[in-house]
Amino acid sequence: MTPSPAYLKSWHDGILTERVAEAFRRLESCTLCPRHCGVNRLDTIKGAVCRTGVRAVVSSAHPHFGEEAPLTGLHGSGTLFFAWCNLRCVFCQNWELSQQGAGREVTPAELASLMLHLQAQGCHNINLVTPSHVVHAVLAALEMAIPAGLRLPIVYNTGGYDDLETLALLDGLIDIYMPDMKYADSATGRLLSRVRNYSEINRQAVREMHWQVGDLELDEQGVAIRGLLVRHLVLPSGLAGSDEIFRFLATEISSNTYLNVMEQYHSDYKANRHSQLQRRPTHEEYLSAVTSAHRHGLHRLDARDRRRSVFFF
Repeated sequence: MTPSPAYLKSWHDGILTERVAEAFRRLESCTLCPRHCGVNRLDTIKGAVCRTGVRAVVSSAHPHFGEEAPLTGLHGSGTLFFAWCNLRCVFCQNWELSQQGAGREVTPAELASLMLHLQAQGCHNINLVTPSHVVHAVLAALEMAIPAGLRLPIVYNTGGYDDLETLALLDGLIDIYMPDMKYADSATGRLLSRVRNYSEINRQAVREMHWQVGDLELDEQGVAIRGLLVRHLVLPSGLAGSDEIFRFLATEISSNTYLNVMEQYHSDYKANRHSQLQRRPTHEEYLSAVTSAHRHGLHRLDARDRRRSVFFF
């Protein structure tokens, strides 16, 4: 029997209401993400790196069949794509959303309605894509959607640059965390994502996420119900530091971590301004990353080279 989502108890006990109030309080001098820009997002977006005010901007909401198998299942992952981002990745493949804000503002009530609509379509979960800067809106929407019947697991699908205090607000509310681990070295994060201390903050965030939800758990049909799922995009010339990231996961998180080693990098957005990013990883570079993950003992590995139909699991 599939367990109830984590948020039901928090809502019943009144914890969710308290978390909503705290999240909106933190908007007054914004500290929702690790940038701590200090902008009063209740009044303005001027100076806010995420360019988002009190209302979230949603680009699309639909069942997604291209996510990891434990999220997609038979009926798809109910994805809510939020516009804007707290990162400035020069190779972003969704730059129209993350850097240009394609989408429309929604109220918490409208966001709750979108969640319920995805549930009615049969999706296995509610997949919040790039939610780090709109946690306040997500929590407010959950507070409305739960009494209206929302019962799907919530997936927090993030670039991995997340504030520990904000993650604490999500404890007991998020069922599945799916962070990126983009770079092992913060200097690379500064160069390619325009952000300070990416590696240190990312590792702290992944530790907190795992502490909250543990290793990924699947139901009888192989669909995720709770836990941590990590994504890592292989970059050309070893820029991502894949081997060090896999060592960290295996030794400091869990060798039972579900890891997706992704091969789909291609030069996009502003990547052509960086000589090392002007090509895709070679077949050998990708296989080297997969071999590294195995060598460190990460055995729950979702890795595939779609260009050559080579699969590992």
